[in-house]
Amino acid sequence: MSGHSKWATTKHKKAAIDAKRGKLFAKLIKNIEVAARTGGGDPLGNPTLWDAIYKAKKSSVPNDNIDRAVKRGSGAEAGGADWQTIMYEGYAPGGVAVLIECLTDNRNRAAAEVRTALTRNGGSLADPGSVSYLFTRKGVVLVPKTQGAKTLSEDDLLEVVLDAGAEDVNDLGEAFEVVSEASDLVPVRKALQAASIDFDSAEASFVPSMEVPLDLDGARKMIRVVEALEDSDDVQNVYANGAIGDDILAQLDEE
Repeated sequence: MSGHSKWATTKHKKAAIDAKRGKLFAKLIKNIEVAARTGGGDPLGNPTLWDAIYKAKKSSVPNDNIDRAVKRGSGAEAGGADWQTIMYEGYAPGGVAVLIECLTDNRNRAAAEVRTALTRNGGSLADPGSVSYLFTRKGVVLVPKTQGAKTLSEDDLLEVVLDAGAEDVNDLGEAFEVVSEASDLVPVRKALQAASIDFDSAEASFVPSMEVPLDLDGARKMIRVVEALEDSDDVQNVYANGAIGDDILAQLDEE
């Protein structure tokens, strides 16, 4: 899991300074709108909405945009779209399994864009169920090691999150990844808040149960597929089970 997680963290950091910030903002706003529509517009009574707003604020989405998204989703303001969540399954080159989570108001467009992104980059769509069994729904919280003037240790973090339901803490270099059952995500997040520990994001995610080790060429190909998929406005999240080692990551960073 660690190789994949470190690559995911690299993506997370790049996204924060990406030139496609507008596209990132749009996806974060869409998450807020859907969370408000499905669970109501009060973040205190809707943990999914609370987490979506928190992540948006961490990514510097303006408060006005966030407020309007909540109002559209909850029906307090007109203009909300009929977003549908669709999961597609596929393969990147080298047999890497890819799970693609879409949030779209046009199923045909989403399917076409996912298929095109995969096939143009050496991948392919897979039959439903042929890839999803390789992933497990988990709660994932990303906690930076630097907490103000202090540096958080793994032992200090474990002390806070284990009793709240955390299963694992992975060292990602500049941050820790706290993994739990999806149902324990809110207790873990609340434990961090109670301990005044800052975190970058807390969300339900798909974590691979089995990984495919990648060489430099394989890593390049997988990242090319993932980036092509993420370039679609309909694609919210892409999960892949390719494992990229630290040495390969270092070479990719130099390119």
